[in-house]
Amino acid sequence: MSQQGYVAAPPYSQAQPGMGGYQGGFGAGPAQPLYGHYGGPPQAFSAPPAGMMKSSVSSAAGMPPPPVSSQYNPNVQQNGAHPQRYPAPPAANAAYGQPLQTPYNSMASPAPPPTQQLTNQMSAMNLGNYAPGPMQSPPPPISSVAQQPFQTSPPPAMGQPQMPPGPQSPHMSPPQSPQANMHMAGPPMAGQSMAGPPMAGQSMAGPPMAGQSMAGPPMAGQSMAGPPMAGQSMAGPPMAGMGRPFSGPPPPGPGGFQQPGLTGAGGPPGYPQQAGQFGGQMAGPQLGMPGAFPGAAAGLAGPPQKKLDPDSIPSTTQVIEDDQAKRGGQVFSTNMRGQAPPLVTTDFTVEDQGNASPRFMRCTTYALPCTADLAKQCQVPLATIIKPFANLPDNETPLYVVNHGETGPIRCNRCKAYMCPYMQFIEGGRRFQCGFCSCVNEVPVFYFQHLDHMGRRVDFYERPELSRGSYEFVATMDYCKNNKPPNPPAYIFMIDVSYSNIKSGLVKLICDELKTLLEDLPREDGMESSAIKVGFVTYNKVLHFYNVKSALAQPQMMVVSDTAEMFVPLLDGFLVNYQESKAVIYNLLDQIPDMFADTNESETVFAPVIQAGVEAFKAAECSGKLFIFHSSMPTAEAPGKLKNRDDKKLVNTDKEKTLFQPQKGVYEQLSKDCVAQGCCVDLFLFPSQYVDLATMADVPSHTGGSVYKYNNFQLETDGEHFLRDLRKDVEKSIGFDAIMRVRTSTGFRATDFFGAIHMNNTTDVEMAAVDCDKAVTVELKHDDTLSEETGALMQCALLYTTISGQRRLRIHNLSLNCSSQLSELYKSCETDSLINFFVKSAYRAILNQPLKNVREILVNQTAHMLACYRKNCASPSAASQLILPDAMKVFPVYMNSLMKTAPLVGSTELSTDDRAHQRLSVMGMGVEDTQLLLYPRLLPLHNLDVGSEALPAPLRCSEERLIDSGIFLLENGHSMFLWLGQASAPDLIQNLFNLPSLAHMQGHMCALPELDNPLSKRIRSIISSLLEKRPNSMKVLLMGEMLLCR
Repeated sequence: MSQQGYVAAPPYSQAQPGMGGYQGGFGAGPAQPLYGHYGGPPQAFSAPPAGMMKSSVSSAAGMPPPPVSSQYNPNVQQNGAHPQRYPAPPAANAAYGQPLQTPYNSMASPAPPPTQQLTNQMSAMNLGNYAPGPMQSPPPPISSVAQQPFQTSPPPAMGQPQMPPGPQSPHMSPPQSPQANMHMAGPPMAGQSMAGPPMAGQSMAGPPMAGQSMAGPPMAGQSMAGPPMAGQSMAGPPMAGMGRPFSGPPPPGPGGFQQPGLTGAGGPPGYPQQAGQFGGQMAGPQLGMPGAFPGAAAGLAGPPQKKLDPDSIPSTTQVIEDDQAKRGGQVFSTNMRGQAPPLVTTDFTVEDQGNASPRFMRCTTYALPCTADLAKQCQVPLATIIKPFANLPDNETPLYVVNHGETGPIRCNRCKAYMCPYMQFIEGGRRFQCGFCSCVNEVPVFYFQHLDHMGRRVDFYERPELSRGSYEFVATMDYCKNNKPPNPPAYIFMIDVSYSNIKSGLVKLICDELKTLLEDLPREDGMESSAIKVGFVTYNKVLHFYNVKSALAQPQMMVVSDTAEMFVPLLDGFLVNYQESKAVIYNLLDQIPDMFADTNESETVFAPVIQAGVEAFKAAECSGKLFIFHSSMPTAEAPGKLKNRDDKKLVNTDKEKTLFQPQKGVYEQLSKDCVAQGCCVDLFLFPSQYVDLATMADVPSHTGGSVYKYNNFQLETDGEHFLRDLRKDVEKSIGFDAIMRVRTSTGFRATDFFGAIHMNNTTDVEMAAVDCDKAVTVELKHDDTLSEETGALMQCALLYTTISGQRRLRIHNLSLNCSSQLSELYKSCETDSLINFFVKSAYRAILNQPLKNVREILVNQTAHMLACYRKNCASPSAASQLILPDAMKVFPVYMNSLMKTAPLVGSTELSTDDRAHQRLSVMGMGVEDTQLLLYPRLLPLHNLDVGSEALPAPLRCSEERLIDSGIFLLENGHSMFLWLGQASAPDLIQNLFNLPSLAHMQGHMCALPELDNPLSKRIRSIISSLLEKRPNSMKVLLMGEMLLCR
């Protein structure tokens, strides 16, 4: 089946002269270089077998290719040909002393395979380029390459035939000097930087503009004089790890990543490496090209550069708008197998009719390839993103709770899958056949029911476990620890009362807020008050526990100074019911700020604080959550003491990964203790300098917790921002002491898991707590052939303790199609889920691999996925035409944004703690959160219809969209910017800020004043609604050219 997919519109599809090593565009590759011993007879590698790639005519060095007739449309100029060509200068010197070539003198040589063409085109979209700027070290002379002789060609990649040392092909041509990269000025791409603090999706230090070719590692699309690297195809530009076209990657590395097939650190032996500004080696400029050496003739740059029109790049906002127009406001029924849901950005209602709602489970594709070979060929990751506690809108039915009494849930005897719509009842209803493993099971007597004429039970619609995709079972004692019913969970508030927190007013702010916040503890539907108990601890170098028993007139403090052997000094009175002890708790919260008002203690402990919480939960035999408010690196003598290990010299080296790795030992053991006890840790950090967040956040990131960070906290500007986060965190729906298992039908299985989780074995996902914002990304792999007829089934079972202390099982079921046609797989892909998988895979991989390797892998795998579509699913087209699957046409834009996120940009200007914080935050994100993070929402406010309730239509994220007379709101789920154009209308400024002009603006303003006019009310309403939707609070930052100048 041939399928055209998305075809990029001109001029995006036009060739970009001088980019990626191709003088006349992407269609024709450079003449095949010769390899061999330096000074020895020239040797050539033969081209891959016929059928692997299309042939085209290559041009002489520095010259445009001759015209080629097109079999598709002879009247249309292919490859974006220009009416007039300008010959470029001949190469300054011939490689290895070979004679210069004359124009149009080369033999025909194969064009790059589709994978390489895609990488070339993605390179033109700025994938893999990180920042412009001068080279940090002068380039070595060209002849330096010759000073290091090649001993032999590298060994071929596994599965490739060995090439004998002699000449292999009659089409031999002298080697050509690689073309130097040339810059192209053009409008910025989506995801580029705007003035202000860096955000995900924006570049961190002056990103390159679309259409610019940057000095960077030799990537696909650049020709290299020298032998191909291991794992690369023999003809055409080299690409790491992509040697055998579409025959699959080398063995995956950590985090589900392909290991790049590079020799050494990024090039073949004998190649000089040069450091780029943000890591990765730079291609050395060549003689006769701009920027080669001082005094080089810039006038020899070849044809004039064309701008790359950002509007010709697939528009993310347009895709979102189209889906909203097509499927928004409609009911999505889950009664069909393998049905792709609306996008996460679309407003829709879900009707559960046998498959889990996409709010609970989303997949990277809803049509799995039937065989492992097919999956290997396309390299589209197979994964599901599960958010087991996702909030449901008010107009959707909450999950039904099924109670089978002491018998417990009905399960398959062999695979232990729970009763679900995929079980087939047979023999008049006396037995059922498991849809996962095909085992035939007896139906318990109490559960028996007759079948109707269609073979379906007559009580089908009365039983949620037979007719719905998501539901809950009440668990029996067999599912409880020690066969005892669990106690209701507890919340412990642990406040750092060191000098900095007292001085900033933070301690008083927390204590005042807790008086009202504790009224809103989460409670079960229908219950008057919450069953959650509360406790309080303050600490600096020592810990202070408080007895707030309701019978006391005054709270009592008990101090534990032996932090090496932590224990809880009181059992009765530490964890109490808030409503019963309200008066004593109020008294305590009033006293704490005064008790420590004169403290000079600046040293703190941290690990003993968490240990104290675990011990308290052990003593009370319950699970729960610790809310820790901490400000500095723990330097006091105690277990878990940390030292400053922030070293900017490690950035852009192979040791940069150590900056993201937590220190082992105490904190690793603490994570295990917390998970075993069901103790979740939420950390609120208020640092003024480096605190080794990678280590301090290790426990929260393995216990289902969250980390909130407020740099240089100031009460006036950050107080409300922090309190919104605290309120959301305390009030959110949550389950404790959770364990999750994903079961699948035969033929495939869950192999890898990403999230704020702990894994003791390969199958059970353990979480001390799981809340409504946490998601687990599960990678799936084949272990047999799948059937198109039966499809693929998944069941996620989550055992947890409710906030009232009841043990329950939450079940989510999903059925997918299977196909032997790649076109079906690509048609069923979901870009938002794919990018969620890629960002988590990449962020895990940077713990073990250099950043440049991870970035290369991202580019190469993206190119391979798209090239596989082009080769197997799309209609024939010009080699330079970018062909994208319709469901993935904005995937390269998201990938470009991912490459520019803080953890993946090796820059010394970025805080190590901030990079570690974003890395850890993303690991627990759901699909909608990663979508917004990587493609922020840009809303124009200057032409707002104040009478409409609808949000203004978002614009594409490009600096070009910011006009001087406009006002824009930009948000990505973690930060919110109000951008004010320097020519903004005075009446807009007056209505928003009650100021005559921007010149009167105060730089520290962090919220809009409450003014009584329609524009002010509408914009504040928009900001409030966005803050309400997002899991985190966002601080509103004012920005604009005039504010930055001041």
